[in-house]
Amino acid sequence: MLSDLRVRDLGVVDDLTITLGPGMTALTGETGAGKTLLVDALALVLGGRAGPGVVRAGAGEALIEARFVQTDGGGDEREIIVARGVRASGRSRAWIDGRMVPVGALTEAAPDLADIHGQHDQQSLLTPAAQRRALDAFGGIDPSARLAARARVRALEDRLTELGGDARQRARDADVLRHQIAEIEAARLDGPDEDDRLREEEERLADLLAHREAAASALAALEGDSRSETPGALDTLGASRAALGDRRPFAAWSARLGAVLAEVTDLASDLRGVVDNWEDDPERLAEVQQRRRQLADLRRKYGPTLSEVIEFERTSATRLAEIEGAEGRAEQLEAERAAAAEDLAAAEAELLARRRAAAPELARAAEARLHALAMPGARLEVEVEAGGAGDTVRFLLGANPGEALAPLARVASGGELARTMLALRLVAMDGPATMVFDEVDAGVGGEAALALARALREVADDRQVLVVTHLPQVAAFAEHQIVVRKTLRDDGRTVTDAAVVGPDERVIEISRMLSGHPGSATARAHAEELLGLGSGGPDVTRSTAGSSADD
Repeated sequence: MLSDLRVRDLGVVDDLTITLGPGMTALTGETGAGKTLLVDALALVLGGRAGPGVVRAGAGEALIEARFVQTDGGGDEREIIVARGVRASGRSRAWIDGRMVPVGALTEAAPDLADIHGQHDQQSLLTPAAQRRALDAFGGIDPSARLAARARVRALEDRLTELGGDARQRARDADVLRHQIAEIEAARLDGPDEDDRLREEEERLADLLAHREAAASALAALEGDSRSETPGALDTLGASRAALGDRRPFAAWSARLGAVLAEVTDLASDLRGVVDNWEDDPERLAEVQQRRRQLADLRRKYGPTLSEVIEFERTSATRLAEIEGAEGRAEQLEAERAAAAEDLAAAEAELLARRRAAAPELARAAEARLHALAMPGARLEVEVEAGGAGDTVRFLLGANPGEALAPLARVASGGELARTMLALRLVAMDGPATMVFDEVDAGVGGEAALALARALREVADDRQVLVVTHLPQVAAFAEHQIVVRKTLRDDGRTVTDAAVVGPDERVIEISRMLSGHPGSATARAHAEELLGLGSGGPDVTRSTAGSSADD
């Protein structure tokens, strides 16, 4: 329910706040006073299109705020506050519960908050999805069995996908995995560091002569050159140790020289092994190079390192075991999916049958309401697609005799469209808790006006109805009445004001609507009669509505 609406710097509105109550509220006033402007404000705060011309002259931005109160099944209330700012440049800002959001978020929230029936985009019944919901509400059709069956099919399909697709796909996957595992096993990898070791061996074999020459030079430096009688490091170290002899003060240093001499002696022995034993081995070099190419090919296919190649083999073996063990499970899931698909088809067929059976009944019921709402020649048809569950539902209207049926969205007259929406709401009661009717009384008078008033009041039995009206009959049937007026301020600016009216003011306002002369005794008597008719008694002021304007 819309509880509060504040409008600032919109058109001729300076700063206006309206507090609204449940039931039916009529917005009345002279033509041009700004009644429809308030509906436009509500349309804007629900995501409607806005242009720079809506901003009050001299203001930088128009601001609209609305508070909605929603009640759940347990009686708990929740407040939703939406706001929209429209700058003079035409750009907009939007907020929901104080949080800045895209303007599109207001449009998404609108269907749960309010329907505006008139020349506005917020009419949810213009969408195929809403028309389908209205048909289901009218026919007492519950699509939950179809939804559950569809969810079951999707869940089984997801589980089959997790197994690796259909049987042919799983077989192809298994063949690929077997080939990959066999290729890695055939390589007989010697640990994750095999390539590092082979790289070192390849480098040694590829430059063996230079390696031997370097080792020989190092060995000569340690052992000395016999041809030139140049002593080596071993001779020098030995002489140094001998010079110290067994002198006790030098015992520690002598021991250290002994350890160094032993280490250098071992080093010389290793270098001599290189000089004496390292020989060219082109066959081994070719083997090493071929093996390294094989390992590089495995790394290219299965991972940048041999560790990852080994891990790939392990995970592939695990996946292969899962696939080979999944065939029995897959057969079971395929059977369950086939049964679920049959259940879904049956649920859709039943849903289609019920929707197609309810469609002409809804059309006849809505037509009867339209005839009572000053559209005696109106024809309504409800189309349900032939395939599937009949999810595509279209309401077609021929507003006048001889007119071709057309989708509701193409109905040109705002009044005819609003009355059609009213008729549909009466027979297929669904939608949000707040409904706004603008232009619903266009071209209506006499007994039809009373029928329209009764219809609006009937809709208001279980929801909030706001109606902009010029008809005294409609205003009299409202539980609350707000009068919208234009006033001229001392600074010469024209502003729109709105105020709740009590019993006496209602009589005066409805007298004005009846005759244009609120002081007429005859008009006042007629107004009192209408108010008594609309309320079922003399007390018609059970209003919780209020208004304030800051001029």
